[in-house]
Amino acid sequence: MGSDVYSVTSFTELARDGQDCERWNMLHPLETPRVPYIAQVMNDAPAVASTDYMKLFAEQVRTYVPADDYRVLGTDGFGRSDSRENLRHHFEVDASYVVVAALGELAKRGEIDKKVVADAITKFNIDADKVNPRLA
Repeated sequence: MGSDVYSVTSFTELARDGQDCERWNMLHPLETPRVPYIAQVMNDAPAVASTDYMKLFAEQVRTYVPADDYRVLGTDGFGRSDSRENLRHHFEVDASYVVVAALGELAKRGEIDKKVVADAITKFNIDADKVNPRLA
């Protein structure tokens, strides 16, 4: 199974670009519409954004992501002190959760069986019943 990985240096700038395109398109109805950069480089495959910030940070580009299935993983919750690796696992934004989220989006589309998602959860030793990190 293939995937594309993008490194976002600024969700804020991507959102501003999208807003600028929307404004320009609104004020120039007879011109060819401008397309936000994020929409130019991404396709309509399921997308997962994983950030060390609150989910809302990556949500600001949702409107401009061409995929209908856009899952955001973020570090909503209480302040904690630990290693970056441990914090990413605690807040469910590390590689194992990105894989599970991506597989979940594919299963939601019917492109893979839900058992593949369940198997990944088991493989990565993810406790599906742990307290939501936002509350922990």
